[in-house]
Amino acid sequence: MAEKEHAEGTPDAAPDFVPERRGSILFDSEAKRRASIANLTSNTTGEIQNPLVGVSQDVLMQDVEKYAAEYNLGHILPLLKKGALAAQSPHLIDSLPDLDEDERQAFREETTHRFKHPRILYFTIILNSIAAAIQGWDQTGSNGANLDWPLAFGIDDTDGGPCTAKGTCARNQWLVGVVNSMPYFAIFLFAGWASDPMNHWFGRRTTIFVAAIFSVLAPIGSGLTQHWGQLIATRILLGIGMGLKEVTVPVFSAEVAPANIRGALVMTWQLWTAFGIFLGTCANLAVKDVGKIAWRLQLGSAFIPAVPLLIGIYFCPESPRWLMSKGRHADAYKSLVRLRNHPTQAAKELYYVHAQMQQEQILIEEAGFAVNASFFTRFVEIFTIPRLRRATQASGIVMIAQQMCGINIIAFYSSTIFAQAGATVTGALLASWGFGLINFVFAWPAIWTIDTYGRRSLLLFTFPNMCWTLLAAGLCFLIPKSSTAHLGLVALFVYMFDAFYSPGEGPVPFTYSAEVFPLSHREVGMAWAVATNNFWATAVSLTFPRQLSAFSPTGAFGFYAAMNAIAFVMIFLWLPETKQRTLEELDYVFGVPTRTHMKYQVGTVMPYWIKTVILRRKGLTPPTLYKFDQYSDDSAREQVTTKEEGTTHMDNGTNGTNGDTNGAKDEVTV
Repeated sequence: MAEKEHAEGTPDAAPDFVPERRGSILFDSEAKRRASIANLTSNTTGEIQNPLVGVSQDVLMQDVEKYAAEYNLGHILPLLKKGALAAQSPHLIDSLPDLDEDERQAFREETTHRFKHPRILYFTIILNSIAAAIQGWDQTGSNGANLDWPLAFGIDDTDGGPCTAKGTCARNQWLVGVVNSMPYFAIFLFAGWASDPMNHWFGRRTTIFVAAIFSVLAPIGSGLTQHWGQLIATRILLGIGMGLKEVTVPVFSAEVAPANIRGALVMTWQLWTAFGIFLGTCANLAVKDVGKIAWRLQLGSAFIPAVPLLIGIYFCPESPRWLMSKGRHADAYKSLVRLRNHPTQAAKELYYVHAQMQQEQILIEEAGFAVNASFFTRFVEIFTIPRLRRATQASGIVMIAQQMCGINIIAFYSSTIFAQAGATVTGALLASWGFGLINFVFAWPAIWTIDTYGRRSLLLFTFPNMCWTLLAAGLCFLIPKSSTAHLGLVALFVYMFDAFYSPGEGPVPFTYSAEVFPLSHREVGMAWAVATNNFWATAVSLTFPRQLSAFSPTGAFGFYAAMNAIAFVMIFLWLPETKQRTLEELDYVFGVPTRTHMKYQVGTVMPYWIKTVILRRKGLTPPTLYKFDQYSDDSAREQVTTKEEGTTHMDNGTNGTNGDTNGAKDEVTV
């Protein structure tokens, strides 16, 4: 405890030397830089490098001292030195003589007790989860209200109902689609992009605070509107709040989470979006019998979860990586001390992230990136720089697939779909409630599987099952409505589709997109991913009322079933795995050329699948693509050995070079 208090105390006197230049001395080797640049843009070997590997202890300690002097961290210099050694040799923690038993135990528990972390980390994730619940509630408030508000505003869109003129019905169907699509159109057109300068200048917490203000006021305004034009205006404001949250919250969660459980913590965005959908369906049912104002309450009730978010967000620590990007490393350390179990863990992560960021900055500068460029320049670079383009492509695939898989035709219009299947108003709302419950319950398994089986494996398992269940649901509309099996089978297959979606394509897209871009382009990359998602959400919500009439339910469901089959092929060919790697290590994952990745999947992974799944062969070794370089030679082991013998330097003759390639490799199955 005393050590922790000292870690957060007032800095001691500055070290007695002044650094020659700002930055790290670890990457002064021209050969090493050139090899790293090659791996950043064309990593044909699939090797994920630890930038501290092969660095002598003398050079490492000099760099730590230089770093502490530059950022006024002299008061934690001993912790930084311990952390640097632990970051250099993470698999040799028990052999590092400078660590005491409490520090060793803290590092061991990173793997033996993966979810043991301070309360403030989970408080931050809970607040981010509340932000996600707002998102889900916003979606399903309109779901239930769609049964009543068109009638209230004189734009009923039901063929054969009060709307008897065919042309008028078609116009009204488009108007209903426009109103429902407005939040997603606002995110695509403006709100997603506005999050980049907001995050850049004000940080993650302030951006979420501003989003919460919109999330309180816009639903209340929606419930008070007197014309469909006013409803469009309030839903645009709702979209601004939704867009700021969608871009910022997953990034915030990714930046505060430990690497080994990052997927589980970031996927709470989708888990609690699903819970918000469920809460929205509950609210729809609760007020269904209050009369003509039911739809107003259904729209307005979505402000409720925004209130605790508005109050609580400033009790969370700011993102350490955002603070480091602003040169506020002492503040970043204070955040990390609150977010990790031990000050030495915080010091290790601070220095390791600094080293990776320094390497990343050097590499992207020498590779032609524009580190501190304008928004427009950085936006262009996510399509023109190979490493960034691969991340853009991969995040775009999962984001488009989330909309085109068909989940939101049900999330936005399930009450309408079940009403067309023959359900009463109450029955349609109850069926939608069941949809929301399944969406939430079946998202839970992903907490344990997203960081073990991985993002890619979850998607490849669930998409084929989503395809056939959605097709089956559409075919059940062909059963005569007079049959008792009609509504029951439609609901059954819709629920099965929902159960397969929830642990796969539900949590993966926002988790994946929040982690794949380097810090220099993270906000603009995530903004593009969210804009892509919401463009297609706009297309789905705008066209589905008319599509349901023109295609029939069977044709509409069949169309989205085909989209699932296409998405499966795209994911198999083009989506790299990102599980259990730090955000900075993903530079090497996305350094693998797309052609190399495709060739590997078709020539190596597919035959393995055929042999093990179809031919049922046992004992075959899973194929690997990415290999993590824990230590590229025996330098780390020799360093520990000589340290224990009372020496302070390595006597291996490598002088910080990579040496031979006999070291251990941590291979990642793809």
